Amino acid sequence: MAAITKQLRTTNWRQIGERLFPAVFSLLLALAIGALLLLASGRNPLEAYGSLLSGAFGSWPRFTETLVRATPFLILAISVSISFRCGVWNIGAEGQLILGAITSTWAALIFVDTLPPLLLLPLTLVAGIVGGALWSGIAGLLKAYFNANEVITTSMLNFIAVYLLAYLVNGPLMDPQGFNFPQSPLINESLELPRLLEGGRLNIAFLVALLLVVGALLFWRSTVGFRTEIVGASRRVASHVGLNVNRTIVMVTVISGAVAGIAGWGEIFGIHYRLIDAIAVGMGSLAVVVALLGELHPLGMFVAAILFGALVVGGSAMERNAGVPFALVDVIQGVIILLVLARSFIFRGRSS
Repeated sequence: MAAITKQLRTTNWRQIGERLFPAVFSLLLALAIGALLLLASGRNPLEAYGSLLSGAFGSWPRFTETLVRATPFLILAISVSISFRCGVWNIGAEGQLILGAITSTWAALIFVDTLPPLLLLPLTLVAGIVGGALWSGIAGLLKAYFNANEVITTSMLNFIAVYLLAYLVNGPLMDPQGFNFPQSPLINESLELPRLLEGGRLNIAFLVALLLVVGALLFWRSTVGFRTEIVGASRRVASHVGLNVNRTIVMVTVISGAVAGIAGWGEIFGIHYRLIDAIAVGMGSLAVVVALLGELHPLGMFVAAILFGALVVGGSAMERNAGVPFALVDVIQGVIILLVLARSFIFRGRSS
């Protein structure tokens, strides 16, 4: 019995190492390429990266700001990972976040005078969840019953969401006292999410993200999660064992969109306090990278989200303190993206 237990532990650690190595290698290689670019531009890589680390983790306020930036990345990564593990390539997290932001803001503005904050704040969360779920559910229905390519449909839905948001903040939801800026009126102060630390922006949306990590861990250990992964592994096998593939696809896309809607709610009620035109620029694509870098595992995505949050926060500090253009951070992110996408080829021999 002891030998069997030892073997299981050895196998588990080996599997964990095999999953971690490509991600760590991709990150280190991207930083090495960034260092070469710094040298080519006449800058000291050690000084630049020191500024980046100091800017992201050098003090408690900076670390909390890194967590603030990591929160939507983590929530959206969990969202897309649910679809990916079912074999549905939902890249519409950005649009689903936008719809969650729109519906939750609309609920806050419409019912502010009729409901007390204790009831209205949970209602805005539900509205955000419903908005994201409905938007993603469109792609799920098209995939399940019309075999529409979900990459195309979710991409198109992203564009529709962006233009819908632009229309609303420049039209029906524009703040009449906002000097014609594309933004909605501020939500009521009583609806702002409580801060976890005084003087910082870290709020309970981060705790919601942590709860989603725990929920994702439990989901993939449940019967529903196991059936979902069977559908993702082989729809033909899933049909043979009696699983309803179409219903599973719709369910997964709806859940995925609902989680993305929570990210939109958190951005409105925890950070911006109003609907703005550029609330989700680039978040959807980064969420896909965070999910893939984290190997679609909730804990891996948590670490990857903090990494990208640190790149954003530390990149600004690197620009201020070391005179390095923030565009270099975008280059490093781009290299990480390329390496993440190329991992199956780079490590093909290792996995065989």
